[in-house]
Amino acid sequence: MGVRGLQGFVGSTCPHICTVVNFKELAEHHRSKYPGCTPTIVVDAMCCLRYWYTPESWICGGQWREYFSALRDFVKTFTAVGIKLIFFFDGMVEQDKRDEWVKRRLKNNREISRIFHYIKSHKEQPGRNMFFIPSGLAVFTRFALKTLGQETLCSLQEADYEVASYGLQHNCLGILGEDTDYLIYDTCPYFSISELCLESLDTVMLCREKLCESLGLRVADLPLLACLLGNDIIPEGMFESFRYKCLSSYTSVKENFDKKGNIILAVSDHISKVLHLYQGERKLEELLPLGPNKALFYKGMASYLLPGQKSPWFFQKPKGVITLDKQVISMSSDPESREEVPTCSDPESKQEVHMCSDPEPRQEVPMCSDPEPRQEVPMCTGPESRQEVPMCTGPESRQEVPMCSDPEPRQEVPMCTDSEPRQEVPRQEVPMCTGPQSGQEVLIWTDPESRQEILCTGHESKQEVPICTDPISKQEDSMCTHPEINQKLPVATDFEFKLEALMCTNPEIKQEDPTNVGPEIKQQVTMVSDTEILKIARTHHVQAESYLVYNIMSSGEIECSNTLEDELDQALPSQAFIYRPIRQRVYSLLLEDCQDVASTCPAVKEWFVYPGNPLRHPDLVRPLQMTVPGGTPSLKILWLNQEPEMQVRRLDTLLACFNLSSSREELQAVESPFQALCCLLIYLFVQVDTLCLEDLHAFIAQALCLQGKSTSQLVNLQPDYINPRAVQLGSLLVRGLTTLVLVNSACGFPWKMSDFMPWNIFDGKLFHQKYLQSEKGYAVEVLLEQNRSRLTKFHNLKAVVCKACMKENRRITGRAHWGSHHAGRWGRQGSGYHRTGSGYSRSSQGQPWRDQGPGSRQYEHDQWRRY
Repeated sequence: MGVRGLQGFVGSTCPHICTVVNFKELAEHHRSKYPGCTPTIVVDAMCCLRYWYTPESWICGGQWREYFSALRDFVKTFTAVGIKLIFFFDGMVEQDKRDEWVKRRLKNNREISRIFHYIKSHKEQPGRNMFFIPSGLAVFTRFALKTLGQETLCSLQEADYEVASYGLQHNCLGILGEDTDYLIYDTCPYFSISELCLESLDTVMLCREKLCESLGLRVADLPLLACLLGNDIIPEGMFESFRYKCLSSYTSVKENFDKKGNIILAVSDHISKVLHLYQGERKLEELLPLGPNKALFYKGMASYLLPGQKSPWFFQKPKGVITLDKQVISMSSDPESREEVPTCSDPESKQEVHMCSDPEPRQEVPMCSDPEPRQEVPMCTGPESRQEVPMCTGPESRQEVPMCSDPEPRQEVPMCTDSEPRQEVPRQEVPMCTGPQSGQEVLIWTDPESRQEILCTGHESKQEVPICTDPISKQEDSMCTHPEINQKLPVATDFEFKLEALMCTNPEIKQEDPTNVGPEIKQQVTMVSDTEILKIARTHHVQAESYLVYNIMSSGEIECSNTLEDELDQALPSQAFIYRPIRQRVYSLLLEDCQDVASTCPAVKEWFVYPGNPLRHPDLVRPLQMTVPGGTPSLKILWLNQEPEMQVRRLDTLLACFNLSSSREELQAVESPFQALCCLLIYLFVQVDTLCLEDLHAFIAQALCLQGKSTSQLVNLQPDYINPRAVQLGSLLVRGLTTLVLVNSACGFPWKMSDFMPWNIFDGKLFHQKYLQSEKGYAVEVLLEQNRSRLTKFHNLKAVVCKACMKENRRITGRAHWGSHHAGRWGRQGSGYHRTGSGYSRSSQGQPWRDQGPGSRQYEHDQWRRY
């Protein structure tokens, strides 16, 4: 994570930039300097997961009760000294960082292979040097922190930018994390989580000013240095030859420094002694070997600019507004300045975005008058067409629409602006205007292929002009007020929908980038067009109350990281395939208004890690229609209708996602928190024939015994040995719990989230112990630790699961009834994907599931399969 080689450089070459500080003392100083302001630390939660997970056991699926206790102690320690914590989690993977994400996942796959090899050889958990965080840790940490009353936010991009923005805008005490990007951002102080001593609240502060002093740079130079060294956007190899040229001409090479340390010093020396001479006079592409990577390089540079900041390294004439990685970048147009510097628009600024216009326009733009709103409506005229395409301006606007001209094609591009940019997108229909010559009404419709809003000039016209709309912009000018600090919060936590400037361009013209700095203009087209529903999904996402729902509805792209799965075990399928039919039904629910004329929903891109998947492309997974008693309710009914009887409809929809509508009565008779667990177990045992009665006994017994155990008892629990199959089953169940979070969120929360939080129904070591006992043939009474009250509950829960499975023609038997070659329908002699409905063709039957090549194939429903 962060800048390549910088962490090691700081530790070995520049240790003086690291200063030991005490949070209690810093908080007292902050209170004296800012009376009435609560000292606040912004926590990059993704960087802290390894630090927070203190339980000794990590291989069995997670020690969730212990982990929850550790989080509670962490929060209490800071609260005791009057420090407020704000936690940020990554909400999605940005496209520019997908390659880096894939690279890390493939590396994790190799680590997991070594872990299973060690388990099979030693029958014990590997040392901490092979530590791998339990599956679902990031997802459930969000809910744990919210349960502890902490403000927890989920980003609309990778969290580091929003963490840095929040810290700067709210005058925070600092940022707590472990990412050298925080040394590059010009924001509040950066503290190391890995160096934190919770008992004393001592840690290390890394000072970017001292780093600059050591390198002979300015703070504004750090983004340039980061991109030349390589980061999550710029591949490390892109400027490798350039770095070695700097090293060869560097005269102060220090023999006692490592190679990377000298490279960082050499590149910094080149920036300070060579590039500074031409700063503001020559473009970076004239000074650096950017070549075809110019756009990516500038994008990497701009990714470090926080709201209101500018870079002296950008040199070009102002041409308008550009969206860099979903950040609105405005161009300085000071006529007195020799440097035209792009800056991130200040979120507190209420100025309108000014667009440049060609002083000598070659084409006049005719205006048509709308008799209702009495507005002038600009006309877009294509260079190859004599048709005039009327454009509708916002109903609130009374302003004329300024023009922006591209100097290359010499064509004017009308800009549609909203005179009240801080208003929400109006929910009423956009008024239609009538062209003065055609007399036709101009309608706005949605292209099912591109999901773009289109202006059409009547039924006969075939000319279409797409409007670049971004109602859910990841970076908006709007702010929301923080309750503690009377300042405004940037982009990430603002839920208001606002109309940005709408650009209308002729689709036949390929315009050049108006800033000439490289980054492409992006437009975000959401999968779902209903802004009200999308706004609700976005709110739940940012408030960390849901999981994957907004990602599906906005970008149609989701990911799931590595799971502890044995790639050599052909009998147990990957969780990615087992739970795919559930996700497919959720897609059909969330994307109901995306159906085209053939009543088919667009495919969702899944970046799911499973053995054998090289992750070169996402799997394209199509929604799967489901049957809900009484019909599938709309999202507005599920999410907005507060009538008491709607809770029944929500539960019906949830069970339909698991294809368990027929077991509704049995599940309703189960007490909390075992209702959700039984639902998950029924689904698993119907899906996977290689699960046996002993597995079911272990799952139920551990859930019942967990209710009566204290955290200290769980800490002292030690399984006799580690079984690789039990390891995979533990991770499989936890991934099922994260799937329950997704389904429950999509269906309007029919169940309490606490019912399937793992610290309430699952413990890794306890399950492992019960699995080993059950495998050896121990009696149920032994599994339940001779507790009679548990015995009654055990038989009730077992009966519910077995009865529901029998309705699906799945009889759960013990291993004693298996033949010597039994591998189940998922195994080598099985029927491939018989029960998954994940979309493999019938020709794949009989082929081992792990041998079927992954890739970008589309997955649809097979009508001959159970799901």
